[in-house]
Amino acid sequence: MSESPDTPEPTVLARVEGAVGRLTLNRPRAINALDLAMIGLIDEALDAWEADSTVTVVVLDGAGDRGLCAGGDVRSLHDEIVAGRPADTAAFFLAEYRLNARLAEYPKPIVTLADGITMGGGIGLASHAALRVVTERSKLAMPETRIGFTPDVGGTWLLGRAPGHLGEYLGVTGTTLDAADAVYAGFADHLVPSDRLDALRAALAGGGDPAATVREFAVAPGASRLEAARAWVDETFSADTLVEVVERLRTYAEPAASTALDLMGELAPTGMTVTFEAIRRARELPGLRADLAQEYGLVMWFAHTQSDLIEGIRAQLVDKTRDPHWNPASLADVDPATVEAAFASVPALPLWA
Repeated sequence: MSESPDTPEPTVLARVEGAVGRLTLNRPRAINALDLAMIGLIDEALDAWEADSTVTVVVLDGAGDRGLCAGGDVRSLHDEIVAGRPADTAAFFLAEYRLNARLAEYPKPIVTLADGITMGGGIGLASHAALRVVTERSKLAMPETRIGFTPDVGGTWLLGRAPGHLGEYLGVTGTTLDAADAVYAGFADHLVPSDRLDALRAALAGGGDPAATVREFAVAPGASRLEAARAWVDETFSADTLVEVVERLRTYAEPAASTALDLMGELAPTGMTVTFEAIRRARELPGLRADLAQEYGLVMWFAHTQSDLIEGIRAQLVDKTRDPHWNPASLADVDPATVEAAFASVPALPLWA
């Protein structure tokens, strides 16, 4: 029986093209924002291809020309919290983080094509894979502090391993990375021009060594603005506390430091403070799974106890007034005991069985 022309396409397209198992996130109008059903479809395909000897490499990309993935579906998260459905919130994060770990540990190489916007949950899909490709159109970020939240999906693991103290700067401010920045900061491996992606996919489908194939299509990423900013970022964000970071930014003779200070004045104080600490603690963790477990405790703490998360989503994505009212309203008023409580939070459901 043929499908009706009105039947919607699946939100993840999975097909085999030669040696490639190709996964395409297929919600282009939402910049392929990730939901629970999509995670399930990705897992089903990975299950099938793990046992399929004809598939030697997996390619993950996004439909449309705007980006790979704008992040998780935070509108749904907002609705779940407001409606008092904590089990739904936990189910999404459990599935998402387990997928993040699976992508990092998959027995066959995964090539991710982070062309365009790749943020939040999109980083969790793109930046833990074996071969991580960006293009001249790429815009990567972990912008969670803008909605009163904290970087997750293994984002603090990546941020904790960025050069110097760039991780604290990027996590706290949610600054966007271009391709050169993403390679320098460790979020990507290679820059492939966007007009060569179809040829790259075809070459990968022909078999051979995926890493060598990607290198053949890659070009030099050029100079990174982040690398040039290392001096002032390391000097300011190396402080012991975020309050001290602010004090250093106020006196640092660098226009970009003033810009960072102004931006931080708009972001969630609790989210920034927890993020700063989470990145520091991530550096001491043994691996990605341990980091995801730490993040799982934090995000459930935010979802269950912090009004800032609902307020941030409301202001940025629901009402779109861009006028969040944070509680507390300043970094100086964030109680250190509150931050310790966030890290002591133990979810009812463990991330790893």
